[in-house]
Amino acid sequence: MTTSTDFADVPDGFAPNPRRSPLTDPWEPIYWKETPGAVVLALRLADPHTNARGLIHGGLIAAMADKAMGHSCGRKMGGTASLVTINLSVDYIGSARIGQWLAVESEVLKTGSTICFVQCAIKADDEIIARANATFRAVKKK
Repeated sequence: MTTSTDFADVPDGFAPNPRRSPLTDPWEPIYWKETPGAVVLALRLADPHTNARGLIHGGLIAAMADKAMGHSCGRKMGGTASLVTINLSVDYIGSARIGQWLAVESEVLKTGSTICFVQCAIKADDEIIARANATFRAVKKK
């Protein structure tokens, strides 16, 4: 079995994911990089990320896109609110295999006091394999 820890080559600028969750813990290590306008999430594809055919699982793509876009909106909105996904759309336009570097690069399109619109490109070794967009609702932190 191939695991993500078998691959030591992580591109410059990425650090271990500081925002872990029970859903994504089995996929660790996940990496995080902050850019001026967003958060990029990435990982080295391994067995736990694939379907029965050994290709990246669409559910992984959707979950990573949702996570990256949510964190990007939260960062853009100053970290004052929790974000809840109210819409998520993913277009799958390619595939990826074990060993490739998967990166989710977000772009926040517009924020308001209670809503955020964002899109992202999901890339495997810099080739776009999916795109996604989402709308998030900002909920005041308690």
